[in-house]
Amino acid sequence: MAENEQSRTMETRSGLSLHVRPVSSDDGPLLRAFFAKVTTDDLRFRFLSCIHGVSDDQIAMMTDVDHKGTEDFLAFKDDGTLVATAMVAKDDSGKRAEVAIVVRADYKQKGIGWAMLNMAADYSRATGAERLESVESRQNTSALSVERDLGFSVKPYNDDPTLVIVTKELV
Repeated sequence: MAENEQSRTMETRSGLSLHVRPVSSDDGPLLRAFFAKVTTDDLRFRFLSCIHGVSDDQIAMMTDVDHKGTEDFLAFKDDGTLVATAMVAKDDSGKRAEVAIVVRADYKQKGIGWAMLNMAADYSRATGAERLESVESRQNTSALSVERDLGFSVKPYNDDPTLVIVTKELV
């Protein structure tokens, strides 16, 4: 999907204006700089593992998407600062999508996560997904609160008491 087909401007609940566009193959340096401003806890919540930095392979997975089954959205402030990413990946049937969002530490509590999750749900619905899911750490109380606010249900994750799966029916 071409960038201009999915680029948009949106406003958070706090009034912050964001320009959101799909990732491009040359956004690796931008993402490396972004993840340098993400807390260790948020890296753990995003990747569901204890990491202290994002590897080149992980960056490549974020920038080398097909823009059909997988999309990675980047959210920028008016001055060009990258403040959040939201990756949406659909299963083979296209009916179920999974989302993973991360917001830069110094831009939390501004409604960015809420706006990105809402946008990911709208995008997933518009591209045929019937359900949106996210696997979350039980310790990620901020994300779980946002997801509940947007109508997601929370259930235990099979065989891992540290995780939950949050689900929203989109139909």
